[in-house]
Order: sequence, then structure tokens, then C-alpha cells
Amino acid sequence: MINIGKKYLQALPVTLAILFLIVQVVTNLMLPNITADIINKGIAKSNLNYIWMQGFWMLLVALISWLAAILNVYFASQQSQRLGRKLRSDVFKRIVKMDESSFKEFGDATLITRSTNDVTQLQNVYQTALRMMLMSPLMLVGSIFMAWNLDHNLILVFLVALPLLAIAAVINIMLVMPRFRKMQEKIDKINLVFQQGLTGVRVIRAFNRDDYELEKFDLANKDLTRISQFVMATVAMLGPIMTVILSATNLAIVWFGAQLIGKGLMGMGNLVAFLTYANQILLSFMQLTAVMVMIPRAQVSAVRVSEVLNSKEKILEPVNPIELLSADEMKFEKVTFAFSQAERPALSDINFTVKKGKTLAIIGGTGSGKSTLLNLIVRLMDVSSGNISISGIDIRNLSQKALHDKVSLTQQKAVLFSGTIRSNMLFGKQDASDEEIWSALEIAQASDFVKVQGGLEMTVEQNGSNFSGGQRQRLAIARTLIKKADFYCFDDSFSALDFATDAKLRAAINASPSHRDKIKIIVAQRIATVMNADLILVLDKGQEVGFGSHAELVKSCETYQDIMRSQLSDKDLEKMGVTL
Repeated sequence: MINIGKKYLQALPVTLAILFLIVQVVTNLMLPNITADIINKGIAKSNLNYIWMQGFWMLLVALISWLAAILNVYFASQQSQRLGRKLRSDVFKRIVKMDESSFKEFGDATLITRSTNDVTQLQNVYQTALRMMLMSPLMLVGSIFMAWNLDHNLILVFLVALPLLAIAAVINIMLVMPRFRKMQEKIDKINLVFQQGLTGVRVIRAFNRDDYELEKFDLANKDLTRISQFVMATVAMLGPIMTVILSATNLAIVWFGAQLIGKGLMGMGNLVAFLTYANQILLSFMQLTAVMVMIPRAQVSAVRVSEVLNSKEKILEPVNPIELLSADEMKFEKVTFAFSQAERPALSDINFTVKKGKTLAIIGGTGSGKSTLLNLIVRLMDVSSGNISISGIDIRNLSQKALHDKVSLTQQKAVLFSGTIRSNMLFGKQDASDEEIWSALEIAQASDFVKVQGGLEMTVEQNGSNFSGGQRQRLAIARTLIKKADFYCFDDSFSALDFATDAKLRAAINASPSHRDKIKIIVAQRIATVMNADLILVLDKGQEVGFGSHAELVKSCETYQDIMRSQLSDKDLEKMGVTL
């Protein structure tokens, strides 16, 4: 938490906040003494001029205290809000640049909580730190000193009150501190269940699982409520306990003070001032305790946020990046990749070369490593061993910007952003003209339904929920095609298309002057999608079990033959002239 403060708080505004806080404390400590003088020297001696003079002085001190408080709150609020803004921004930047494996390790639900709820906790505690956390100890020490100057005997009352307050505060903190991390974890769980419920609401309704999901959310909600109730009730108990101790302390002061006044050892004004200082002492202690309760939760949030900010970057920029002048071929040499703590590699010893103007199709069963291979090409993950090169240059020697400029990718899940068709297309090319957008939509077989439904200014709802699965895929493919790149990668992007649209789309890409001389890499599970590719890579459980043309694999690759048997009838195979 201290490290976050050092990094995100500005020295001058923080210094000014502390300076105005000190002014506020000093002026607040002066007021009871002025009150005592008014009573002892003004009211007791019927000196009206003295009362007016001290009253004016009291008004001036109160005004200074008021202005100092306003300025302290201003600078404290400014710095805490700035800290929250910059911290959220840095967490979001780190998440955006996070590699695929790190993102999966954290999980999107906890990343949302850490960038919102946890940052808010830190934002609030730093604002409190520049107010109560500093003011309370200063007021506590200052009030004790001023009370000691007024009367040495009455100060002994605090030798009983303060230890009782300390014991109550320590027990309270010990009870709630371990549960703050659990609270944040329960919030993670609520976010996860809520997020899954929102994204999968159609599936939930289709399978009539409304009651099950409601029960699951209710269980997570009750878990959070149960621990929150305990924490908040325990913290709330501290207030009444301290109020009782405060009231008892005031009674003791009045009792002993009255005896001192009766013996002529203390003035009435001094007793009033002492009571004020006593209230300040106990109130400061209560505020300090409340802050001490906040700190453990903020510390938990600081650790969780720091885990994101300090997460190790696995995709490192080269020290001396090499400039890529041409992109004539892509080569995989003995490429192996394994996820952390996985029993076996996701990909093992993959070797192939694909040259400019050629189409490489990748086919295999679920979990065979097809999507992982594409993620390695764009360096969302790095190879465990071996290397991937473009025109003889290892992609790890290219800057990520240079690599991403060369590659355009449609991911397995067609992601559209809320906005318009135009704004989504501009993700592929920021300065794309309407003609370029329509050309990409035409190739992707999406222009017809876009024209019918409102053109380029048609609204795209969150996640493209106002489009069918096939329409979303075609729009995502159009966004990929509009980018000027050397490698166009499609990760199972034709799965929601009918066979006719699939064939037209692939034919249009190969016929397009902007794309036919580029390298195309298509991941698919349908034989019809891959059979016309120049080269086909067959994967099985992360192993390369076949590589070549369709005609070659039909004769030599048993896995490829099995896929064909599972998807095509004997009649279809006979029409194709294939005998298995």
C-alpha cells in the first residue's frame, strides 16, 4: 500500500494537504483554551470587553480552522481521485497487454473486481489517510498535551480509559482482519456467477436452468452476505463500546473536576476546556480505530492490485528489434508449447513452411492445439522451445507492433464491440474509407445483410447480440480482411456459416487482388473448408500427424481419413473419387 502511495500520489499536493491539516489541528486545540479564558477571566469577573475581544479571537481561529479544513479536503480528495484514475488506467493497460496464459491464470471475473472494487477501496483509504489517519494521532497527542497543561491530576483518568479503548480496538481488528480477503474473494465469485449468467442467459433459458442459476447466485450471494454481516457487525460494535467508555470518562472528569473546583484548585473554565480536550482525545482515538479497521481491507486490495501490476510479462520486447523488410514465408521449426502445470505439451515438435500466396489449413480434433498454434503466431503466447520465423527472422526478434502490423487475426469467438458497423470495421484499419469497408464486407459475404439492416451506421449492441452467429463471424472476418497485412489467420471462423457461404467466402478471398498473394492460415474442423487449401496440417493431441495437400493426406494420413469418414458419407466420398 505504501509503494502504491509513493508511485501515484504527488508530493506537493500531499504536502499542502498535510500542512492545512496541521493548521486545522492547531486551531482546534486553541479553541478550548480560549473558551476557558472567556469563562475564567470574562464571565467570572463580568469583564464584557474581554469577552468581546476573546470572542472575536475565537471567531478568527474558527474561520482559519474552517478554511484549512476545506483546503485539506480539497487536496486530499484531488489526490485520492487522481490515484484511483491512474491506478485503474494502469491496471487496465496491464490487463490489455497481458499474455493469454496470465489472463487465464487470473480469470476475467477477478480482474474486473481488482480494477474496480479493489481500486475503490484504495482510493477511499488514501483519502481517509490524508484526513483522519493523520488528523487523529495529531489531535490525540495535542489534546493530551493541552489537557496535561490544564491539570495534571485529571489526566490520570485517561490511564484507565485509553487502555480499555485500545483493548477493544485490538480485539475488533483481530476478528475482522482475516475476513477482509475472504470478502474480496466472495466478490470475485459473485462477479463470476453474474458474468456467466449474463453471457449465457440464452443457454440458461433454452435448457430451462433458470432455477439452478438463481440458486447458484443465491448461494454465492449468501456467502458474501454472511461474511459481510459478521465483519460489519463486529466493526459496528466498536462504536457503542467506545461511546460507553467516553461517557464514563466524562462522568469521571466531571466528578473529580467538581471536587477540585470546590477546593479552589481549578477554575470552572478549565473544567469546561478539559472536558472538550477529553472529548477530542476519545473522539480521535475512535477515529484512529476506525481507520485501523479500514487499513487491513485496503492492504488486501493493495496486494491484489499489485499482483496484477507486477505480474511477470512473459511476452518480452527484444532489446534490439530487427526490421522486417519482407514477409515471403512463415516457418515453424521444432515448435513445442506447454501451458504451466500441464501434464503434456499443447503442441509438440511442429514443423512446416508456408510461402507467400499459399493457403495453409489446420485441422484436428477438439483440444489438438489448433488455436494455440495461431496464438503463437501473433505472440499472445511464446513457444516453450523451437522457433517461429518470418522470412528467416525469429518473431521474438521483432517488436510486437511490427509483428502485429504483419498479422491480421479472426479469433475463434467472433467479438464485436458496441458501436456501429463502421466503428467495428475501423478497428481493422483506422483510416479505412467507405469503399474499403464495403469491399471487405463484400468479400466476407456480409454486404447484403448490412445494406438491408441499415448500412455502416447500423448499431452494434454489446458482443454483437443483435446479429446471428453467422453474421457476427462474417463481420469479424471483414474486420480482419480490411487490415493491410501479410498473414491472414482465421481461427475456426467459418464454423457458423453454411457450406455455400463458406465456399463463396474462401473463393472471394483467394480472388481478391489485396489478399490472393498473401499467406492465409485457416483453422477449421470441416473437411469441406480445408480440402481446397494448398497445404493442410493435421494435428492430433498436439502432435503433427500429417502435412501436405488434400490428395496426399487422403492416401497417407490415417487421422485425416478418419475425419473424412466421420463427416462424409460413402456416396460423397465416391463422388469425390476417394477410396478409404
